[in-house]
Amino acid sequence: MKKYQIVLFSFCLLLAACTASKRLKPPAANGPVAVKVMSYNIHHANPPSQPGVINLDTIAAIIREQSPDFVALQEVDVCTKRSGATIDQAAYLGQKTGMQAYFARAIDYEGGYYGVAVLSKHPIKSAETIALPIEEGSKAEPRVVAKTVVVLPNGEEIIFGSTHLDHRKNSPSRLLQVKEINRIFQAETKPVILAGDFNDTPESETMQLLQQVFNKSCSQCPFTIPQVAPNRTIDFILFSSNWQASGHQVLNESFASDHLPVVATLQKK
Repeated sequence: MKKYQIVLFSFCLLLAACTASKRLKPPAANGPVAVKVMSYNIHHANPPSQPGVINLDTIAAIIREQSPDFVALQEVDVCTKRSGATIDQAAYLGQKTGMQAYFARAIDYEGGYYGVAVLSKHPIKSAETIALPIEEGSKAEPRVVAKTVVVLPNGEEIIFGSTHLDHRKNSPSRLLQVKEINRIFQAETKPVILAGDFNDTPESETMQLLQQVFNKSCSQCPFTIPQVAPNRTIDFILFSSNWQASGHQVLNESFASDHLPVVATLQKK
């Protein structure tokens, strides 16, 4: 009888261990994934109707309300005279939204830095700032990509980036920049999402070139600028062929910036 009880007890322990092992096993890295992405040119958190005012808390509230997985920010100040010599806008927004932040410096400005940033709800494994080209002899403002490798809850690693291209009309630099972006991200084996202010419209050569490598989250893309009576679309969420868009909207938020925020839901294929 005792021998039977020992065998039965051992079997129960083994069954419990197997059950726990199954329960604790992480989901497969290639399982279905959906993420919510925001792109927002924040105009260094200066509401256009209030010259000289910096209002980061409103930007943070807009982001929190949407609860995105990732945010691509443009026109971000870090420790500049105009926005506050001790204020790191990327870090502040990360703190206020509960997201990790990475800032990519494009230029030195007023004693600090100015550029783009990434906010991520998920752990940032690595990050780098990639300088984009400008035409030879040009005095165009330098532009960059903030490129991050992020770990999703299922363990999968993806690339999320933020950028802001040359703003000049018919800019040769902008075309050089998109060619470089295509070259960099086409070689990636991880799924890619790239969002930002591309300073060109859907039918432009800029966007046509980008769509040789990326898809965009909108087909009939709502206008994103200016914030009042918008009349053109220059802010986009792009992604590699590993993804498909299941929703795209431009938020009717006309106070905080001169751009409207763009939000899309992407589903991993």
